[in-house]
Amino acid sequence: MSTFVLVHGAYHGAWCWYRLKPELESRGHEVVTFDLPAHGIDGTPYAEATLDGYVDRVCEAVDEAGDPPVLVGHSMAGMLITAAAERVPSEIDTLVYLTAYLPGDGESMLDQRSEASLVTQHFEVDEERGVGWVPEAWLDEAFYADCSAEDRALARSLVRPEPIDPISTPVAATDERFGRVRRVYVGCTEDRAITPAQQEAAVEAHGVDRELTLEASHSPFLSMPGATADALETAAERE
Repeated sequence: MSTFVLVHGAYHGAWCWYRLKPELESRGHEVVTFDLPAHGIDGTPYAEATLDGYVDRVCEAVDEAGDPPVLVGHSMAGMLITAAAERVPSEIDTLVYLTAYLPGDGESMLDQRSEASLVTQHFEVDEERGVGWVPEAWLDEAFYADCSAEDRALARSLVRPEPIDPISTPVAATDERFGRVRRVYVGCTEDRAITPAQQEAAVEAHGVDRELTLEASHSPFLSMPGATADALETAAERE
């Protein structure tokens, strides 16, 4: 059995794993979830949220897991698991990019935007507060296109603005450290937040050890938790 550390993406919190976590646990796996600073029910002020603070939280969860875990990052969290691998490569068994950003050395999340993405097209910023968000009218199409009405309503009630500083800060990803960690990309064919073209371009540019595919939109942990658990179990397997 494996230990999975699940890292949520922008706007979300640990709540987003509420279908996937019990699915994995029912199969005998250990699962660690948590809120990033200024996400979910975490009380960190938006102005105090930083990329280093996000990565600190991820590394704390990795340490909590004990044996080197499978570190899963969704969407924006692809940046964070990359940075965590650069920081503590020997403490991570496998990185799994779940329809996530896969950066190169010195890239920020905002550097990887695509005009084809609904998030890029509709992203709004409040510079005074230092946050950005996707308007509610576009949330379903961008993030939850194949999710149930129940989960769409839940998500709309729980998403929060995303601090700008962490997503505009570049990460380090050197061959000597990040490059030592096995990595798997789980792409989603119907994603309109990080489009299939974005996903494939990142994989081609930076390389992974294995690619898997889900016929899903941006939030497969809500729309198809069983199939997502299958993909994570396959990602954890050593060929």
